[in-house]
Amino acid sequence: MVTTMTEPKRLHILWTNDNFYTSSLMVITYATNSMAYHLWDSVTVIIWGATVKLAAENELIQEQIKTAQHAKVNFSACISCARQYGVVEKLESLGIEVVPWTEALTDIIRNDMPFISV
Repeated sequence: MVTTMTEPKRLHILWTNDNFYTSSLMVITYATNSMAYHLWDSVTVIIWGATVKLAAENELIQEQIKTAQHAKVNFSACISCARQYGVVEKLESLGIEVVPWTEALTDIIRNDMPFISV
């Protein structure tokens, strides 16, 4: 019998919409429920653009991020964006990774990995 390894089911969500309701009701809720119901092996939310400011300043969004993290959702922010908004330290204090994303995002797209942009 030959055993084959299957690729983990990983989803990346590029979160660029800083509208509170879209962020709360789509991005964070979908990410949290996806992990809670074992729909994906891992979910990473990439915080990009003005959403870094929303995540750093909005307490309700921060509470939802904590809930999502408890469900094992990974959050990672674009370092360039975070620097431009002056929120690197705040995001890191929330347990959000802050790193360069340009090359990694390009790899995700080029390799046709599961990906949502909101």
